[in-house]
Amino acid sequence: MGAILLRNITLDSQARDIFIDNGLIVRIEPAGSSLSWPLSGDIEFMDCSDKVALPGFVNMHTHAAMSLLRGIGEDMLFPQWLAKIWKVEENIDSEFVYWGTKVACLEMIRTGTTTFNDQYWHFPEAHRAAVEMGLRPALGYDILDLGDRNEAERQKEQCERLYSQALGWNDNSIYEVAFHAIYSVSEEMICWISDFATKHNLNLHIHLSETRKEVEDCKAAHGGLTPVEYLHELGVLNNRLLAAHTLWLTPHDIELLANAGAHCIHNINSNTKLSSGYRFLYNEMRDAGINMCIGTDGCASSNNLDMLEAMKTSALFQKAWRNDPSAMPLPQLLDMATVNGAKALRFNGGRIVEGAVADISIVETDSTYFLSPGPFLANLVYSAHSDCIDSVIANGRFVMRHREIEGERDIIHEAKKVLSKLKDV
Repeated sequence: MGAILLRNITLDSQARDIFIDNGLIVRIEPAGSSLSWPLSGDIEFMDCSDKVALPGFVNMHTHAAMSLLRGIGEDMLFPQWLAKIWKVEENIDSEFVYWGTKVACLEMIRTGTTTFNDQYWHFPEAHRAAVEMGLRPALGYDILDLGDRNEAERQKEQCERLYSQALGWNDNSIYEVAFHAIYSVSEEMICWISDFATKHNLNLHIHLSETRKEVEDCKAAHGGLTPVEYLHELGVLNNRLLAAHTLWLTPHDIELLANAGAHCIHNINSNTKLSSGYRFLYNEMRDAGINMCIGTDGCASSNNLDMLEAMKTSALFQKAWRNDPSAMPLPQLLDMATVNGAKALRFNGGRIVEGAVADISIVETDSTYFLSPGPFLANLVYSAHSDCIDSVIANGRFVMRHREIEGERDIIHEAKKVLSKLKDV
């Protein structure tokens, strides 16, 4: 892996030179300092005048291969939408997931995401696609047994076998396990996969308290317990739990999640589009000390993987429903999209500091969106669009340079061939 030197790039409002080697940010000094550094070997240089360095986004909840399922369940209530999705997914295979994930990676690279936390089928193919694209995926086996005992036993065997295979990964990927939700997975399997995650020190990625119906059904089935309380009773809550949505929470739920050290993931575009809700309790969870992140969800519900759009929508809804324009301030919003995700996934990223992994988006500011004297972050989130991202470095190498991504047309061509075989859409 060759080294990279970014010259005269703006970082925290100061012009800097940033030297990257072996996948890490090695040195950050005032602009011009690198002219006297004793550099040698294979180094890729970029003049970054009029450009700003931004940490690569960490998209904390995706179903990446759903990039090929956009628009198939529009204007539908959540239960009908989910039934439609599951019906279509009966016909997908590993080839679909491979090319669907490649398409997702194209979109994530273009919009500044360098790490994504995925939950989908045929994960070995999703892993292969992401690594080939140069991104850092967090992904693994996903449990969904629908109460079928035979299916549960089959999934246990698969989970153990595929975990053994994943031990041979020699890249920057993060292996984890998942279960879909409390309403689609039997109690026995919830406990089994939770124990499996604990035994192997793995993160456990789930959907939790996504809809009002999920909460009401859980209370009816489990003696008045909310989904969070139910998982607490089962011993599932801990500091390796990655809980997507967490939209319908009580004060006691928040207390339990905080005490456990669980990580909560906000998915505003998906939640509002499916009318699941919009009152994400950001202030309450923040004040309780919960680490909160942002995800886009899959393209079958959010329709894109643009983290910058998700950031803007998250902030706008907080300000609107709280009647408070100071809600979800910009520095906290950026943390949710970067360093908080890295913390949840347990890797040294989400920041541009010496020693951190080299995941950097290079933002072009020579445009109308950045002409005003307002703060860079305000112009980026509230004014600009993701096409202001000129180049992206992930794991210490360029995955996009000047808006060019290697192999893009071939990926789109192959994805069209896969889609032509899909049934029941």
